[in-house]
Amino acid sequence: MPSDKDNNNDFEPVYSRRADKKPHYKQKNHRRRRIIGWSIFFVLLVALGGGLVWGYGAYKSAKSTFKQTYDSTNVAKARNVSSVIQQGKPLSILLLGTDTGALGRHDTGRTDTMIVASVNPKKKTIHLTSIARDTKVVVPGDTQSYEKINAAYTIGGAGTAVKTVQNLLDIPIDFYAIINMGGLEKMVNAVGGVDVTPPLTFQYGAANVVKGKKIHLNGKQALDYSRMRDDDPRGDYGRQARQRQIIKKLVMKGLNITSLPRYKSILSSLSGNMKTDMTFDDMIAIRAKYGDATHHIKSQTLQGENAMIDGLSYQVVPQTELLRVSNDIRASLGLAKSSKLQTSQTNTDDGTGATTQSSSTYNGY
Repeated sequence: MPSDKDNNNDFEPVYSRRADKKPHYKQKNHRRRRIIGWSIFFVLLVALGGGLVWGYGAYKSAKSTFKQTYDSTNVAKARNVSSVIQQGKPLSILLLGTDTGALGRHDTGRTDTMIVASVNPKKKTIHLTSIARDTKVVVPGDTQSYEKINAAYTIGGAGTAVKTVQNLLDIPIDFYAIINMGGLEKMVNAVGGVDVTPPLTFQYGAANVVKGKKIHLNGKQALDYSRMRDDDPRGDYGRQARQRQIIKKLVMKGLNITSLPRYKSILSSLSGNMKTDMTFDDMIAIRAKYGDATHHIKSQTLQGENAMIDGLSYQVVPQTELLRVSNDIRASLGLAKSSKLQTSQTNTDDGTGATTQSSSTYNGY
């Protein structure tokens, strides 16, 4: 798995400009808007830790909580997910994090965190694949010819975000989960914080860390630790690495919780902050068949290249990288290599030097 590359702006090829300016990217205070989505932690903790809730006799309380978090996208599944779970086959979850303060806000927000989690019960592995917020994509149903991938949710909600990722990587998405920044501190605090060893020294908000020195982070500190981007030599890719670091620690910490009050705090922190198309019965079934996968968590990044297009900064992903990541995820899901992306690799230039990404509909399995 290749390491994260620098994401600085020393060299940014300028591609052809287009006349239309999109409203999704008006200049804002991006430092305040950048935020990690903690759906990752809670999908894995809830789905894979559902058995713990049951064991504590908190079934009714948990079921009530997850009834409130359920929200179907009304998008036809790419495959029969019930059959996948019943047979214990590998499954995938699209994990989204919005930059809004609470799910009840009127503005939709953007998904500045997007991670594909593929869970393989036979190999007992979870693969986390991060997708940069500025990745250039085609959004199904959009009037523009291309967008940043974090606009997909803004344009059409979770269903459109799912379709966009499926088309981009030629993979099936079985479930989605989305969480907003409003619940982050409660969630991290609910598990008693987390210990991390920082890959670099920096101070950002409540986070004041030293490279290589293990530190315990509470909710606020974990939020800021995962948000910092501007002072990281690797930019958004460095931030993604720290996000995945926190995710792994949180999953293991959550699964080792032995206090009933602590677990009730976790359930309480979900209220109003998380939405998913995974039912409570799905979570219980997944816990029974996929729980051991938490022992081996691997991670990678869909690596793009800096580009300025129409005055906006994008990450343009080479076709070879799309094919590599697609085949890696497909392998973790027990699927054959991508024939669609392999075919597309022979025609990757749109005449401007930018990578052309197919807008064809995902065919499913």
